Amino acid sequence: MLEILRDRFRARVQVSLTRAGLSLPWWGALCATGVSVVFTLVALLQRDALFSPRPLALAGLLVIAPSLIWVATGWIVPWVRMAALIAAASTLLIEPVLPDFAPLLLLVAATEAGSVLKTTLGIVVTVFLSEAVLVVAGIWGGLIGGPVYMVAILLGLSGGLVVRWYTRVLEAERGKRDVARDKAMLAERQRIAREVHDIVGHSLSITLLHLTGARHALQQDRDVDEAIEALTEAEQVGRSAMADVRRTVGLLADTPSGSSPLPGVEDIATLVERTRVAGLEVRYTQDGDLAHVGASEGLGLYRIVQESLVNVVKHAPGATAEVRLRAGSTGARLTVSNNLPATVRRSSDDGSGLAGMAARATQLGAELSAGPKGRQWVVEVSVPGTRAVTS
Repeated sequence: MLEILRDRFRARVQVSLTRAGLSLPWWGALCATGVSVVFTLVALLQRDALFSPRPLALAGLLVIAPSLIWVATGWIVPWVRMAALIAAASTLLIEPVLPDFAPLLLLVAATEAGSVLKTTLGIVVTVFLSEAVLVVAGIWGGLIGGPVYMVAILLGLSGGLVVRWYTRVLEAERGKRDVARDKAMLAERQRIAREVHDIVGHSLSITLLHLTGARHALQQDRDVDEAIEALTEAEQVGRSAMADVRRTVGLLADTPSGSSPLPGVEDIATLVERTRVAGLEVRYTQDGDLAHVGASEGLGLYRIVQESLVNVVKHAPGATAEVRLRAGSTGARLTVSNNLPATVRRSSDDGSGLAGMAARATQLGAELSAGPKGRQWVVEVSVPGTRAVTS
């Protein structure tokens, strides 16, 4: 129960500070109020005015008045509190004592002015009034040690200005951290979106090729065994794609959805073989040692091959494709080419695949080019090591 009340109190104070445009923590406002109340009580005890009905007791009401206003309305008004502190100190200094805690209320007012007021005028007025109260109390009230209190007020103002500068720096740092976090989240969403796009696009294209083959086998050849084989391959591709999608989307969850490794450069041969079995005429040649290709580079090259073959199926059906990969200690070079048909099919997502490939190449620090060369469409990617590998 006490913890619930404490949390509610803290939340209400913080909301009130935010509403007033103050970036102070809730405990800072609570400490400032507590210190001013303690100074007031000590000053009243010094004057024997705490329990006796004397006009000086009005100072205590002035100090707690801003807190009562907050309890009733939830509003924090810095000007009201500072005016109450100055008025309470002025009331107490009608009867100065030695030593005197009353001038410390002016110290609190100057410190708060430096930390929360955003205008130079407000700070000057607060400090000027505080110093003026000390001067008047020294001349007509007989206050002893006035210059010392005046210096203390200036030191309090300096401390308040330091607190204000620190809170500004802290807010700026938090803002930078929030911007960096938002950028990181956006980059991660874009990366996952590319993964899902490549996985779904490839699996659907290969599945459709298998389904088309099954339909032809049933309609034209009446070959049930061939149709069943095509449907089985389509089912396997679909299951594999679902596993990839779950693993990729699982990156958004708090806990991983699986432990299967992401595909790499060594899986390109399997990818090409599945595409060939689905009905696309594609050849694959490989040179060099794939062990020199890192995991992230391998995944990027795999996805680029995947997207390139999907584009062949969508935009150049019936074309012959070729995938060439050369890897070595100095880098890797990937080339995917296909014959250009007489008419090229267009789809509503033209360009998204190329943009995804370009983004992957940028992440790898690679160079990518995609476009027609003679009667072929060629996608080339160079992932450099010390220097690019030439073909």
